[in-house]
Amino acid sequence: MFHRIWDIIEEKHLLKRYGYLTLSLFLAAICYNLLIYPAKIVSGGANGLSIVVETAFGIPPATFILAFSTIILIISFLVLGVEKSSGSVISTFIYPIFVELTSGITTIVDINSNDMILISLFVGIISGWTSGIIYKMGFSNGGISLINQILFEKLHFPLSKSTVLINMIIVALGGIYYGIETILYAMIVLFVSGIIIDRVLLGISNNKMFYIITTKEDEVQKYILNEIGHGVTKFNVVKGYLNNKSQALMTVIPTKEYFKVSEGIKQIDKNAFIVVTDSYQMSNGA
Repeated sequence: MFHRIWDIIEEKHLLKRYGYLTLSLFLAAICYNLLIYPAKIVSGGANGLSIVVETAFGIPPATFILAFSTIILIISFLVLGVEKSSGSVISTFIYPIFVELTSGITTIVDINSNDMILISLFVGIISGWTSGIIYKMGFSNGGISLINQILFEKLHFPLSKSTVLINMIIVALGGIYYGIETILYAMIVLFVSGIIIDRVLLGISNNKMFYIITTKEDEVQKYILNEIGHGVTKFNVVKGYLNNKSQALMTVIPTKEYFKVSEGIKQIDKNAFIVVTDSYQMSNGA
């Protein structure tokens, strides 16, 4: 019985993952045909490359994306194996189909492409959100991402550097065909989409983690415990420059109380050393 219940849960989870993947690919295709393609925003990836290829050789975008992604997928299966490549199979074949099916959307929805900065921001947001959902569900966009993985596995070329390098080459090609302004809009898209992907994968933190080194640790501790109402953890540290021992305080507080805590500590000790980071998950804490 328990095995059956678990199987049902797994099936629902799998359906949810594939549902989100399909929706993300469909929205990405709409974004391509409604904003990216008409505005000729060459911001890297197979999308950007397809725009350049159509201009240079007259190959329809959906046809190029399908052929390009399929070739990369086959190479990936040969080089990386089935396990590391299988997450890109659906994106490789479904996305070009959606691009073709939504290619006439501009006859239904007419977007004024005069404000390129606003369009670039929207493209960055939508591209980042759809890519983030795809990654979060355990899948991949295929295409360029597989090339990056191959370079990492076989040549030990860092993923971050290969991603930037390949995208910059594609962006530069766009600049050659459509002008220098295209590069600037592409940079906006890449910057915004990168931020959105991180936010989708990690979420927007509800808490901040404070690391505090102060000569008035007892007063700071009492302030956090009594005034803010949150717990404090003490641990020993060694200062690297003077090599002397000290104690650090660590506390996690809601983001909305960040300013109150920060200013309160400065009032107690204006020379306190404070490091603040995002905290995405907290359990069993005060």
